[in-house]
Amino acid sequence: MADEGLSAARLEGPIFEHVRPLLARLPAGRWPTHAELDALAEGIVTSRGVPLRFVAPRGPGIDERRHYEIRIAETGEVETRPGSWHDLFNALQWIAFPQAKARINAQHAALLAEGGDREAKNRSPERDALTLFDEGGVIVAASAPEVFRSIAAFEWKRLFWDQREELARSARFIPFGHALLEQAMDPYIGMVGKTVFVPVSDFFFMLAPESQREEADRLLAAHFGDRKRFASPKAMAPMPVLGVPGWHPRTASEDFYGLASYFHSKPRAV
Repeated sequence: MADEGLSAARLEGPIFEHVRPLLARLPAGRWPTHAELDALAEGIVTSRGVPLRFVAPRGPGIDERRHYEIRIAETGEVETRPGSWHDLFNALQWIAFPQAKARINAQHAALLAEGGDREAKNRSPERDALTLFDEGGVIVAASAPEVFRSIAAFEWKRLFWDQREELARSARFIPFGHALLEQAMDPYIGMVGKTVFVPVSDFFFMLAPESQREEADRLLAAHFGDRKRFASPKAMAPMPVLGVPGWHPRTASEDFYGLASYFHSKPRAV
């Protein structure tokens, strides 16, 4: 599949590892149709059991009070603009992480139903957290609690450079946010994602990549089943995502992790 300005090099690297097989199942040389995306999503349903479908955006003035997330939950219709990488990556993430995406959507719909027009106009901290992760989240699956502690403490060089061999054995960083994937096509120093920590056993790392993704999907869906875990965006530690080994060419150099303008120290508590 290609579009104007697209080169295969823009989809190389481990950050795109889980979406490349899905892209390979779509027609080459042109943008996929909604029907072709629907075929790729066969069997995927919302939290209410409605089959997922990708549809053109509504025109202005058509049922404006019907919220995007509620429409997905009730009808399975995900508005997807042709020619938009942002929307295509969202569709691919629905296909790659159907349980987690459905759970996040279900929580949006429930919060909107509870809060009514006020919630629709002004997102609550819970929906802010859901949105930030859906757009720019990274799943951190690790068997070593030290990985989680290092992220929470902003110990970036220690985590990504000093201990990278151990990191490769005991952790996986799995991009979830569709806006994050879009940004990664033309990465810039300053990209930051929100993290969800998913403890796993050593057996997780013996699984094939597809099975790791499926297990991460299951665990992430369980995480977002409890509102206390996403009470606000502050519940999710930020991470300079281009520090993950292999996610940027400069991760091969120790000097990269000395870039204080990107790899910030933890702010002092006020």
